[in-house]
Amino acid sequence: MSKRKKTVDPAVRVDELRELIRRHEHAYYVLDEPEISDAEYDALFIELRQVEEARPDLISPDSPTQRVGGEASDQFAKVRHRSPMLSLQNAFDESEIRAFDKRVRGAVGDKVTYCAELKIDGLAISLTYAKGRLQRAATRGDGTVGEDVTANIRTIRSVPLTIEPRAGLPDVFEVRGEVYFPIVAFEKLNREMEAAGKARFVNPRNTAAGSVRQIDPNVTASRDLQTFMYMLDPAGHTRSQWDVLSALEQMGFRVNKHRRRLHSIEEVMEYHSEWQRHRHDLEYEIDGMVVKVDDFGQQLELGFVARSPRWAIAFKYAPEQAETEVEEIACYVGRTGVLTPVAHLKPVIVGGVTVRNVTMHNEAQVNEKGVYVGARVVIHRAGDV
Repeated sequence: MSKRKKTVDPAVRVDELRELIRRHEHAYYVLDEPEISDAEYDALFIELRQVEEARPDLISPDSPTQRVGGEASDQFAKVRHRSPMLSLQNAFDESEIRAFDKRVRGAVGDKVTYCAELKIDGLAISLTYAKGRLQRAATRGDGTVGEDVTANIRTIRSVPLTIEPRAGLPDVFEVRGEVYFPIVAFEKLNREMEAAGKARFVNPRNTAAGSVRQIDPNVTASRDLQTFMYMLDPAGHTRSQWDVLSALEQMGFRVNKHRRRLHSIEEVMEYHSEWQRHRHDLEYEIDGMVVKVDDFGQQLELGFVARSPRWAIAFKYAPEQAETEVEEIACYVGRTGVLTPVAHLKPVIVGGVTVRNVTMHNEAQVNEKGVYVGARVVIHRAGDV
């Protein structure tokens, strides 16, 4: 007598598949620790899509298959943030960061701990969750009103569509952070643009911002964007910035592992210098370090000035991009007889180094980039060049 094939309830199988896919998406896109091969993941995803196609009544908005699929929008609605997304004051050298420390200690005393986080060169974003589900995503805008980019942000796989909120959080709360373009993904996109005969994108930061504001979510989905989250509003039972970062990790958000609690301004400057030396080892671009008074009680005591908190500051690195003018273009003959055009520039400081000359490699590049005497050009310094 032959055995009958066991029938699996589609509703049960859909739940199983969604849970498996969410777990593997979190392992791959958030933890960078994949547990299965791409082929195995694809098989799970295809099976889920097939079950949902056969049973449309089982489709839910938070299903992994629904990240992309919203209708293209011809505009972005304006949305008001729960609380303002503030801008930070900047410090560019030792004297300015010491002055910040002096102001802090003058207000709250000498017992201060700082939480230092890398300043990602990306686009600030706010995610609103209602009863554990992603309800809305918005850009910073002017800090008070941003643009609704929910359909596009849903396509970024490190953004959880559903979470288990920490105890103490209300039904509706915001998570804030940064959307950025990983350098490898940015270079891949530029190779694709060149192959298609289109202009290259200038830098990862602007391209990330443009990708988030695409009319078609499918374009955003194709860009391999990533996120780091760093703020919870309200903060629930957490009592410090360090606790917030840990809480976000526990809820499944992607949080930068490069962070440190520091107990003196000397430690802050050492950590800042350490990452200035190693910033090009990262898979994303940073333009400094954000230094925050860690304790929320002290933050409350320090308060705000204008649109910036008194308890935080962006300790910036010297810019690696600067604009200047071409004064002359000269050609030099190499040992092999090859002519190399060199643009002589009005001296400009880029990444802490004075740049006067830029090699253009060949005449085609000079013509392609439209470089001529008197042209305004943007100089980008990469690595230790």
